[in-house]
Amino acid sequence: MIWCILIVGILLPQSLAHPGFFTSIGQMTDLIHTEKDLVTSLKDYIKAEEDKLEQIKKWAEKLDRLTSTATKDPEGFVGHPVNAFKLMKRLNTEWSELENLVLKDMSDGFISNLTIQRQYFPNDEDQVGAAKALLRLQDTYNLDTDTISKGNLPGVKHKSFLTAEDCFELGKVAYTEADYYHTELWMEQALRQLDEGEVSTIDKVSVLDYLSYAVYQQGDLDKALLLTKKLLELDPEHQRANGNLKYFEYIMAKEKDVNKSASDDQSDQKTTPKKKGIAVDYLPERQKYEMLCRGEGIKMTPRRQKKLFCRYHDGNRNPKFILAPAKQEDEWDKPRIIRFHDIISDAEIEIVKDLAKPRLSRATVHDPETGKLTTAQYRVSKSAWLSGYENPVVSRINMRIQDLTGLDVSTAEELQVANYGVGGQYEPHFDFARKDEPDAFKELGTGNRIATWLFYMSDVSAGGATVFPEVGASVWPKKGTAVFWYNLFASGEGDYSTRHAACPVLVGNKWVSNKWLHERGQEFRRPCTLSELE
Repeated sequence: MIWCILIVGILLPQSLAHPGFFTSIGQMTDLIHTEKDLVTSLKDYIKAEEDKLEQIKKWAEKLDRLTSTATKDPEGFVGHPVNAFKLMKRLNTEWSELENLVLKDMSDGFISNLTIQRQYFPNDEDQVGAAKALLRLQDTYNLDTDTISKGNLPGVKHKSFLTAEDCFELGKVAYTEADYYHTELWMEQALRQLDEGEVSTIDKVSVLDYLSYAVYQQGDLDKALLLTKKLLELDPEHQRANGNLKYFEYIMAKEKDVNKSASDDQSDQKTTPKKKGIAVDYLPERQKYEMLCRGEGIKMTPRRQKKLFCRYHDGNRNPKFILAPAKQEDEWDKPRIIRFHDIISDAEIEIVKDLAKPRLSRATVHDPETGKLTTAQYRVSKSAWLSGYENPVVSRINMRIQDLTGLDVSTAEELQVANYGVGGQYEPHFDFARKDEPDAFKELGTGNRIATWLFYMSDVSAGGATVFPEVGASVWPKKGTAVFWYNLFASGEGDYSTRHAACPVLVGNKWVSNKWLHERGQEFRRPCTLSELE
């Protein structure tokens, strides 16, 4: 059995570390400036060391010339009274000064700066979280390890490569999660790069050790045996590999005997157990969800598409929009999803982001069992809540939503601002409370979430779509736009076709803000119907 230690970053106790950096690209940008500051400090330290060595070098060259002359005629040299005096002076004081110079520690400034900055460094959770995000992106967008390793991702501005050591670390993270499928993929990638001659701090023996065990755990005994033999060619004394070799050969011999006794016809056949691949998870619509994220969803028929329109919307003759109506576009028919174009300005976006940034914290979900808010692996982002009374811009945005939807925002939740992290996502979920969650919004006293308004506050280079797996709709982020849909039918029953998800961000930085509007206050704005599903 391989014992794998979680990747350990340098640095500090977790209690001092800032948790959850990986869940917000916006906060990760602060780390870039921190690292730049450290690099500047490191260069200053290097310059100080170089200046120190230059002084020592000049001293050594001067004394080398002097002693070369003196050793040719020692008596004649010290016979000169000035030379005799200077020799006494050098050995008594100047060599002591040189000793002090050599012993002088030039690293104090750098170490002091590093110690201060260390408290803001990511911790183990961040490093492992970022690694898991890469694995998630790999699955969602059908990327092979070579594509990721070479940085060939769509929309990238700053291409980056993974070293064999990086691939090895990704494999180790998967291993600690008992995810042998991804362990195999990334250990094979590390091995390929080493075979191609990449110079690395890791060796093939270590890679093969993990790889052979991961393959064995997936049931491919033949390949596990082959990899173990390859390992032993490199390190014949490897204790674990020798033990595994005997065990694998014993298992294979046992299987061969069973096959022989079962049927003579099968004696020459080679049976390889079927690989498990990616483990079955808790999300029933995983395949459909990931296809939509890749833009491979169900295409709407031309007949349905003809019923989708673009229009100018004046908010039911609202004075604010009569002269400058909002641009409205139908994104989907059932459920009806509407996009508003140019509905929030760049200046407003920056103000909202500036207000939210200092308060960003790991986004939570409602736990139906406990009724409390908690973090979850299926929601990777950070969020903050902004009230209308805090800033006129937030108040103006709230009123804009009310004017365009015709719904009362006084009973709505505060404006939630979210920034997604590495591979940031929010897996399929409902915004409204189902019948088995009667107390979900009890503390608010405003009823269920009747509708959702979602602002896109940034463009996303690749990924990051909002998808509706039940109906096959994909809505792609576009800065300055917003989408709106009803979560409940007019009868108050939940519309289960509104189950939606935020796809992982493949490349880029995704900022959104949303407003959840509640039932209370809408009684005359959106009257109930007699039909349950209308």
